Amino acid sequence: MAEPLKLFAIFLLELGRSLKLLGMAIAALTLSIFFLSGRMLSVFQAHLGEKLYFFSVAGPFLAHVKMAFFGALYVLMPLCMHVLWKALGKPFGVIGKKLFWFVAATCFLFYSGTIFCYMLTLPLGIKFLLGFQSQDLQAVISITRFVNFVTLFILGFGLVFELPVFMVFSAQVGAVSRAAFARNRRYAVLVIAILAALLTPTPDLVNMGLMGLPLYLLYESGILLIGMLGLDKATHAVAPSNEGGAS
Repeated sequence: MAEPLKLFAIFLLELGRSLKLLGMAIAALTLSIFFLSGRMLSVFQAHLGEKLYFFSVAGPFLAHVKMAFFGALYVLMPLCMHVLWKALGKPFGVIGKKLFWFVAATCFLFYSGTIFCYMLTLPLGIKFLLGFQSQDLQAVISITRFVNFVTLFILGFGLVFELPVFMVFSAQVGAVSRAAFARNRRYAVLVIAILAALLTPTPDLVNMGLMGLPLYLLYESGILLIGMLGLDKATHAVAPSNEGGAS
């Protein structure tokens, strides 16, 4: 019990050293992007094809602040990932080139997930949800809720696309073996369904499926990557003992 607590304490200490700088960077960039948030909103609204409305005096201002914050997080994601992986890797000796590759792979998958969402799942999801309009039932969409929907959907896709990297990391440090990932597929499906329900702004089956299916495929790719790269620490730990028994 003492060892996990010690590792967790090292993680928190390393994370705390960088969070202040990261927070300042996000705040400064949010302020800078705020003046471009109107253009960003216009780009996202192109997927909607509907007018936006607001129902409170502060609604448009808060929507632009959220857009600016989303833009800052998106641009600074490599820095966020570096801070996270530096803190996660410190207790397990993941430094240097290993740290670089974890950060690079995570950023690549994050941006791939957001582009996949923006180009494919976001338009499909909006089209499906607005498909229930009729002559007697017209959509009146709040700018605040639209910004929440778009930003959470895109960020959610970016984050879940990073699953294979965290699976590889778990196997490499000996936290979860490849065999355990493969053996617990049924539980993974349940967790994926829960995550899809939580991370998608609307709990309908279509949007859940648009996130859940890619997430399950990423889970399977994580299992394949662990085996192909030979990074399962549990497998390497068993091998010497078998050789010793044979001799």
